[in-house]
Amino acid sequence: MRRKLLLLLETGLVLAGLLLGASAWKIHSALEQPLNITQEELLDVPKGSTPTRTFLGLEADGVIKDAFWLRVYWRFNLAGTPIHTGEYRMQPGMTVNGLIDLWKRGDVVQYSLTLVEGWNFHQVRAALAKDEKIEQTLNGLSDSEVMARIGHKGLFPEGRFFPDTYRFVRGVSDTELLKKAFDRLDEVLAKEWEKRSADVPYTEPYQALIMASLVEKETGVPQERGQIAGVFVRRMALGMQLQTDPTVIYGLGDRYNGKLTRAHLKEATPYNTYMIPGLPPTPIAMVGREAIHAALNPVDGTSLYFVARGDGSHVFSDDLDAHNNAVREYQLKRRADYRSSPAPATAPEAAPAAEEAIPAASPDTAPQSLPQPPAQAPTPEPEASAPQNTQ
Repeated sequence: MRRKLLLLLETGLVLAGLLLGASAWKIHSALEQPLNITQEELLDVPKGSTPTRTFLGLEADGVIKDAFWLRVYWRFNLAGTPIHTGEYRMQPGMTVNGLIDLWKRGDVVQYSLTLVEGWNFHQVRAALAKDEKIEQTLNGLSDSEVMARIGHKGLFPEGRFFPDTYRFVRGVSDTELLKKAFDRLDEVLAKEWEKRSADVPYTEPYQALIMASLVEKETGVPQERGQIAGVFVRRMALGMQLQTDPTVIYGLGDRYNGKLTRAHLKEATPYNTYMIPGLPPTPIAMVGREAIHAALNPVDGTSLYFVARGDGSHVFSDDLDAHNNAVREYQLKRRADYRSSPAPATAPEAAPAAEEAIPAASPDTAPQSLPQPPAQAPTPEPEASAPQNTQ
């Protein structure tokens, strides 16, 4: 009886060993099988996917075989290891083991979205909305509702997002990207605020952000940012109005048709710096680090005026007579190829392209509603001389 029990035990052990060996061979074969594809394909792993569901889906599509053994392998070797959401690049000749290695590393396909300096919030939302790889969660919401959705209820959105190239995986939401751009702007502004010149006329970083947006919209040649900021700061110190066309255009909103007229310069809006003292109530565009740095570190000098030459650069003048002479030379006798900023090598689709009667960079549209000037905005006395185009 005892001999029979030992024989049965030995037989069971042999069978178990054979079974384990067969299972190990099946798992090895399943892992080393090449993917059944003839060209590069993308595997989309949406949110909430599990290894079991993914293996079964690949088997149903004919890309792999033996999904059962792959599930067994995952359960005993990679239990608790998640599959990162996103897309994975499957190449001809790649094995299942190679694909699993991509999953373990989270090596997902990356996409990018570029938010451009000088864009307004309308253009930012348009860029997000047209990207099919981004999950759309903000469609139909007002600007104020969008700000509430990203956790900043009550803040005006213009100029609150940092222009940069943002990397993302398929399925990221527009809300997530906006949060990232908002936080990035806050980070850059805070760092630049700490490095500001001692005599800048701002009591808080938001005023510097407003000034930076004027510098951004007026600058065609990067090295002139500091000079333009210097002109604006000196005008404020002397109680002169800033008189910058991009603010007028922003205040006109969708009424602006590409031509800025003298009547527009006399129209009262919260953004008409030919009419109001000091800064406008909010930024008028997104700004890069360079514009923020220029606003917080304006170049010293004596110039109080500038006018665009037509090649993106400006003529700076110390007095009104010199400025008016420059206006006559570069504005009233404008060349056919006149530009208020250099011609871009490749213009972005959403960037404005209209030429103006009085040259100025312009946003596509104004925000949904324009706020009244905040109490903290600088309020110097209006200048005595007649308005002039500072471009």
